[in-house]
Amino acid sequence: MDFLISQIKGIGTRKEKLFYRLGIHTVTELLQYFPREYEDRSHVQRIGETPAGAAPVLICGTVGMIQEVRPRRGMTILKMVLSDGSGAVELVWFNQPFKKRLFKTGMTLSAFGKIEWAYGRRQMNAPETEPGPVQGSGFMPVYGLTDGLYQTDLRKAVQQALKIAAQHRDIVPGWEGARQSGYSVMEPLEAYQSMHFPVSMEEQQRARQQLAFEELFDMQLGLLLRRRREGLQQGIKCAPNGPLLQSFIRKLPFALTQGQTDAFLDIQADMEGETPMQRLVQGDVGSGKTVVAAMALAKIVENGYQGALMAPTEILAVQHYEEFRRLFHGLPVRVGLLTGRIPAKEKAGLLDALRKGTIQILIGTHALIQKDVVFWDLGLVVTDEQHRFGVRQRAALRQKGRAPHTLFMTATPIPRTLTLSLYGDLDVSSIHDMPPGRKVVKTYVVGNTMRRRIYTFMEKLMAQGQQCYVVCPLVEESETVDLQAAAALYDQLRISVFKNRACGLVHGRMAGKEKEAVMDAFQRGDIQLLVATSVIEVGVNVPNATLMLVDGAERFGLAQLHQLRGRVGRGNLQAYCILLSKGGSEETRQRLQWMETIHDGFVLAEKDLLLRRSGQLFGYAQHGLPDLKAADIIRDVSLLAAARDKAADYLKGPVMEQTILEALQRRFGAAFEGLLKN
Repeated sequence: MDFLISQIKGIGTRKEKLFYRLGIHTVTELLQYFPREYEDRSHVQRIGETPAGAAPVLICGTVGMIQEVRPRRGMTILKMVLSDGSGAVELVWFNQPFKKRLFKTGMTLSAFGKIEWAYGRRQMNAPETEPGPVQGSGFMPVYGLTDGLYQTDLRKAVQQALKIAAQHRDIVPGWEGARQSGYSVMEPLEAYQSMHFPVSMEEQQRARQQLAFEELFDMQLGLLLRRRREGLQQGIKCAPNGPLLQSFIRKLPFALTQGQTDAFLDIQADMEGETPMQRLVQGDVGSGKTVVAAMALAKIVENGYQGALMAPTEILAVQHYEEFRRLFHGLPVRVGLLTGRIPAKEKAGLLDALRKGTIQILIGTHALIQKDVVFWDLGLVVTDEQHRFGVRQRAALRQKGRAPHTLFMTATPIPRTLTLSLYGDLDVSSIHDMPPGRKVVKTYVVGNTMRRRIYTFMEKLMAQGQQCYVVCPLVEESETVDLQAAAALYDQLRISVFKNRACGLVHGRMAGKEKEAVMDAFQRGDIQLLVATSVIEVGVNVPNATLMLVDGAERFGLAQLHQLRGRVGRGNLQAYCILLSKGGSEETRQRLQWMETIHDGFVLAEKDLLLRRSGQLFGYAQHGLPDLKAADIIRDVSLLAAARDKAADYLKGPVMEQTILEALQRRFGAAFEGLLKN
């Protein structure tokens, strides 16, 4: 059972809503709301030996003079001297006159705060105080807050929650499965007590490691259970490669790279096996993932089944459709396209052909998961840029077949160290090499003083018939403000800088048809300069586009910058990526320097881990995984690997699946379904 946060003493209706803002609705959620840092109150410092400007300290002394000053109407300043024989400090509070009645000259008082040097004496502003000597009270938790809540509110609520947990131990997340591993040495309640109110930081670290392991163990157990469920299904056992696939490969106007060959050999082995394939193919933009997917679809068609490819945007779906028509030209394979803009009459004919099996490969957007889309016999589902879809969308497409093979594709490389977490239940194939002849995109980081020279270079390229992108800077977390900035830059470029060139603007608030018209015009070459906001997906294959200017590059992350760079250099011409930066922190300069010197998306993804935290990982929630409370995917990689091994061993034993499901429900709540459905 669990208790609502409102059942804690001192939390009324107003505070209850404030706790909701922090995502805290129950006592269990409160126990899992761990401190972001701790204040060291383990030792009392001597006042005269504490340097000003240092970290907050705990002091204890005798109260001397108490004085209340009213410098002007509406303001009161309470001043009090505290001394301990080594020195004295002045404690100061603004507009808190009620505190005066809490203190008496001669009493012993403990105070915690930061000592500053002001007006020729030590001063501590708005300290926390407690009557009497407080020696060795340990480390006080500091929590993330919201307006209207204070540290004391959280601390008191957590103390109450720990008392409730002591009486009702089943509300504490975790179970015996993880605790048999040897990583759990504390009692569950003891571990939570030590996370919130540790006596020492060594104790806190032991508690954190234990709780992190148990959390990762449960997560990996869910992923492995999902994989085992898939393995129990009877899959489509494909025959060895036949004449259709062999003809498809012979027709290709290029030789496959070693990475493409290796990825398809993995897929081939999966599809010829007994259980449904669950494989992710990851590789940089332009590494040739689409051809690998087409080969897999040719194989399923050759075995008498249909295939589907779902893309996140209509632009990408149309791009795939046109490429597949070229790849399958001359072969007995009919490819169809389904998006939200297909006219009703055309859609009816398409769906009828799909039900009869005369369309063997259907490409589309999320329109593929609509109820009226019925396949004759769906054998392979391919999801492109799968992180762009929610868990239920991906599952809905698979459910249109009888345990079909599943292939995921992503151009956002995930570091090797994270695949166990994000794709713990998938087999992963990575394409590291690029097609031969592909030129490296020359990347330059420049300051705003180079803007005029950049525009001159862009004019030179466009005079030669080439095309350019300009991505507008992120102004703030507001699409409206970003759009206003983009519109202003677009007007400046088309009216004064490039008035003799055809310019276009795309942004996230444009209607679908309007956006499609601009993108189509750019793809045809009717528009030479495309200005885009940061929210727009510019993933159209335009081989003639050779320059990407990212304005305000310091505001973008590494993964985002690398994805943008991948939109140019898709033809035989030399391409350029210019990152216009206004400076920034040392971290920002490091990020941009890596962009200049590193062109491998996998290496950049690894570097990105040095600058980020697991909660900021791109697409993490979209994988259906719950938020982690104690564990940190980046710093706990070795713990994650151990948790996976222990979870795998545990599943080999005589375990009850229902027991596991109950444990996952207790740990993750409703989010645990993401571990079992993907």
